[in-house]
Amino acid sequence: MKTMFKKILVPTDASEFSRRALMTALEIARKYDSEIELMHVTYTPQAYWGYSIAYGISVSEEELKRNGELALEATLTGIETAPVKVTKLLRSGHPVTAILEQIESDPVDLIVMGSHGYGPIAGSVLGSVSQRILQRAKCPVMIVK
Repeated sequence: MKTMFKKILVPTDASEFSRRALMTALEIARKYDSEIELMHVTYTPQAYWGYSIAYGISVSEEELKRNGELALEATLTGIETAPVKVTKLLRSGHPVTAILEQIESDPVDLIVMGSHGYGPIAGSVLGSVSQRILQRAKCPVMIVK
């Protein structure tokens, strides 16, 4: 029974919802001796800026990577993760596609994610993302309010 959830994926957008999802995942991980993959998906410049790219605003890959690393750190700030092993993953693209590709290439036993996201990208990004992951993931998905 201890290995029920060996690997847990926690997608994050650095919102408070994502932080709650991580705290819930940590409780589960401590109980089942699991490891956690904390994943942030940075949008490609086109998806990140939308129509604004036509006005000459550009974001370098380095800036996107730095923003992603900051989002991972912001999610972890002030949260005690020990003794759970937490691996940080940084991907780019659309969150739904990137999350589904990640669990296809590296299967997990559970996805724990926030019900809404109001992170670095305006709008309820993770809300629609969590709904689509819930519908399409082949493993259990826990939505944390």
